[in-house]
Amino acid sequence: MNILPEYFSRTLCVFSLILLLLSCMKKQEADLVITNGKIYTADPEFTIVESLAIKKGKIIALGTSEEILKTFSAAQTIDLQGQTAYPGFIDAHCHFLGYGLNLQQADLTGTLSFDDVLKKLEDFYKKNPAPWIIGRGWDQNDWETRKFPHKSKLDAVFPDVPVFITRIDGHAALANTKAIKMAGITENSFINGGTFEKDGLGLTGILIDNAQVFIRNIIPKETPALKTRALLEAQENCFAVGLTSIADAGMDKEDILLINSLHENKLLQMKIYAMLNPTLENFEFFVKKGIYITPKLSIRSIKLFADGALGSRGALLLKPYSDDPKNSGLLLHDKVYFSKIFQLAFDNNYQVNTHCIGDSANRLLLNWYGEFLKTKNDRRWRIEHAQVVSERDLELFGRYSVIPSVQPTHATSDMYWAEQRLGERVKEAYAYKRLLDQNGWIANGSDFPVESINPILGFYAAVVRKDQKGYPPGGFQSRDALSRGEALKAMTLWAAKAAFEEKIKGSLEPGKSADIVITDQDLMTIYEEKIPIVQVVTTISDGKIVYSKK
Repeated sequence: MNILPEYFSRTLCVFSLILLLLSCMKKQEADLVITNGKIYTADPEFTIVESLAIKKGKIIALGTSEEILKTFSAAQTIDLQGQTAYPGFIDAHCHFLGYGLNLQQADLTGTLSFDDVLKKLEDFYKKNPAPWIIGRGWDQNDWETRKFPHKSKLDAVFPDVPVFITRIDGHAALANTKAIKMAGITENSFINGGTFEKDGLGLTGILIDNAQVFIRNIIPKETPALKTRALLEAQENCFAVGLTSIADAGMDKEDILLINSLHENKLLQMKIYAMLNPTLENFEFFVKKGIYITPKLSIRSIKLFADGALGSRGALLLKPYSDDPKNSGLLLHDKVYFSKIFQLAFDNNYQVNTHCIGDSANRLLLNWYGEFLKTKNDRRWRIEHAQVVSERDLELFGRYSVIPSVQPTHATSDMYWAEQRLGERVKEAYAYKRLLDQNGWIANGSDFPVESINPILGFYAAVVRKDQKGYPPGGFQSRDALSRGEALKAMTLWAAKAAFEEKIKGSLEPGKSADIVITDQDLMTIYEEKIPIVQVVTTISDGKIVYSKK
């Protein structure tokens, strides 16, 4: 009997088993593997993969599910089951601490009249009696009578407790008589870059831009404990909508040090690019000592204000407001002020990020930037908002390599009344596509709490240019809509680039941070009207799950 075939068959089986065992033994170890999905890497080629592997908080490999599972073993695996993943969303301009603090104050967003505001304040004060009543979020443009409110009604309800309530954009506020007297404000009060509104009876209680300083300076400061609670609550809400990094547009030394401490103690995980307020303390402690970077905190920029906001008619325009012919807005500081800070930033390799809403503010600051930047460069100075830019000034962004840092939901929030303010000039406003074309990229944020913290709504506004009810048909000035790919990059890779962080995050590539968002539907292919209802299922920061939808 010939036993060779049987022998060779058994030998082959044993040999195959040994190879299989060796193959298993040779598998590389990963901490987390994600498989069976559609993963948009947002890399320069806009690659789409099925699977990736993570180790020590970094992406270590991408490929098909078969390739990754064959190569890696992991303690934890997420089967996407056809769901979609992207790099962690980045908000390029927001007020993270301010949002958290607002959660501790009276929320006046969504009010449809000043009577609604008063009712919310009364309800808040009953539950939260305190020496001051502070609130934010009212917007007279949402009311039937689109006029600033008067302090008289506020005085009638709160005659003995000081009240200070800020408009949604933060550039106008209403104070009652008690607060005004405590601050020492009179009809003769004056400040550069600010307005104390008056009528035939005297002060109305409305304070525009720098005029708010009188009252802000006497409001009791928040305790570190309150700020800590605010930061942690803000983080929780941001993770729930897929944000893994944010840029806080204006911070003081004490708040940055608190954030740094919370990072070091692993209580705060949100990655923060903090723009410095232009204070002497910040200049001495941070700027003059150079750039300060930790794994979760970046200090390398100064936040400035050129003008106010369009909604409160403080934005600086080249010609008067169409609905206020005697008013062209406010320049909050003169050229000497800006030039001194520009020089300080230039000498210390810091970015300058200037709030510019009106076409005059944008023209002035772009030209003043140009006196320092001279030509194309990689200093990445930014214009925050770039909301109304004259057609002839667009090319200055490219000439001086200035980054337009924009907020798409501003367009869809303002579109109902922007033409009243600007007339024909509205066609030069919210020009995101034309701004992107100047340098080939753009950074998107939300400016929350002015707008919603949800970046998916910003994606929708950038791409569709409609409100959530589908208005207006065809989109608001749709020639400046971004493509879905551009909108995704603007809130991932390009937002990281605007903070000099594109080599460490913003796309899913080997060696970069494993910051990942998983959604229940595909933002890139879903019908446009359904984009706002897309839900975040899981948020991952540095390879760890920080949010999971229940």
